[in-house]
Amino acid sequence: MSFEWFVALRYLFFRRNKGFISLITFISMAGIFVGVMALIVVISVMAGFQEHLKEKFLGINAHIIVKNYKGNFKDSPYLRNKILSVNVSSDALLSPLYDLFSTGRKNAYGNKAGVKAITPMCFIQGLLSSKGGMSGAVIRGIDPETIRGVLNPGNIVFGKELRQLRHGEIIVGKELLRSIRASVGDTIEIALPSGVPTPFGMIPKIRAYKVVGEISSGMYDYDASCAFITIKDAQMLIGLKDNIHAYEIRITDPDYSDMLAVKIREALSYPYWTMDWKGMSKSLFSALRLEKAAMFVVLTLIVMVAAFNIVSALVMLVMEKREDIAILKAMGATDGQILRIFIYTGTTIGIIGTVLGVIGGVGLCMFLSRYPLIKIPKEVYFTDTLPILLDPKDVVIIAISALFLSFIATIYPAKQASRVSPSEALRIG
Repeated sequence: MSFEWFVALRYLFFRRNKGFISLITFISMAGIFVGVMALIVVISVMAGFQEHLKEKFLGINAHIIVKNYKGNFKDSPYLRNKILSVNVSSDALLSPLYDLFSTGRKNAYGNKAGVKAITPMCFIQGLLSSKGGMSGAVIRGIDPETIRGVLNPGNIVFGKELRQLRHGEIIVGKELLRSIRASVGDTIEIALPSGVPTPFGMIPKIRAYKVVGEISSGMYDYDASCAFITIKDAQMLIGLKDNIHAYEIRITDPDYSDMLAVKIREALSYPYWTMDWKGMSKSLFSALRLEKAAMFVVLTLIVMVAAFNIVSALVMLVMEKREDIAILKAMGATDGQILRIFIYTGTTIGIIGTVLGVIGGVGLCMFLSRYPLIKIPKEVYFTDTLPILLDPKDVVIIAISALFLSFIATIYPAKQASRVSPSEALRIG
């Protein structure tokens, strides 16, 4: 052990009859411990909520949508195969520019990310009506054979899944069914504003469908406005013949949807254009990331307050040890050695508090993940328990930040200690 570390540890752990200074030291450690633990838990909850919301959003929405500037277009095997052949290499995946939505996990599909599945889609805006009422809805015409590879719209609580949907049947969001006072097994009607011209004016086009399923995704706005019918029914309803409105695409890694969207657009060229899920939900996830950063800054203030306690503890220690410093200097200790002694003393306080905080924060996150004791309103947060995502990258950043603040707090009192004059400290009044 070096001379500086030997003296620093003796000053920290082997002082006697100095209860006040020891109390300040303990408060400093406790403050860093609480701050680091709170940071780890809160940031893990924020990351977990963001990942949970991302899974919910991607369960009911495609990663990428391909549309045509001219409107509807012909579904063809040539277009599908061209889209399915698009991928990006590992060199591009390593770029930090495309890691904004990543949660720190590695790409599970090796050195490439590419298109995994594709399905045609038609979109209809209309009215759903039953004997109990009516409500506006976004009705999606789906291909039951390929839809399951692209969408996973939560839990089909009752009735058929999307892949089992047949002609004349409809699957409706739970909240939408509630608003029109209908249930699984009832017959409801779809009414379109663009109807059939007659001598008496325009008559809305109305078709009856049997409700065979109820979707409960956990996202209120979606469940209050969504409905699914077969793509053939949708084409007949709005007169598309064999045309479609869009392709919906699922890729192997949604974190790189923006890259693949550009690649697909380049492969298809005009008049096709693409939109990825990051663009569709940019405001929502940007707000979540900003909130996470704000929480990091606010909770770091706890560690900063504890760092000020380190300053207080070291200043008191320097005042107590003025004679010791003078004797050490008289025996040949340099200003640099005295400086390092007190930097090591304060840094040790920060290290102990940080290590205990990391152990406490990680342990609490693991406990809450295994035993979800804290309940929250599912209607508001889309989950009834705290979602926890413990990212090692976040833990390392928090630990380094706490250690850095602890080190900065030691500089001023350590410099004051190095400037103690032996003659003045040992002067007998």
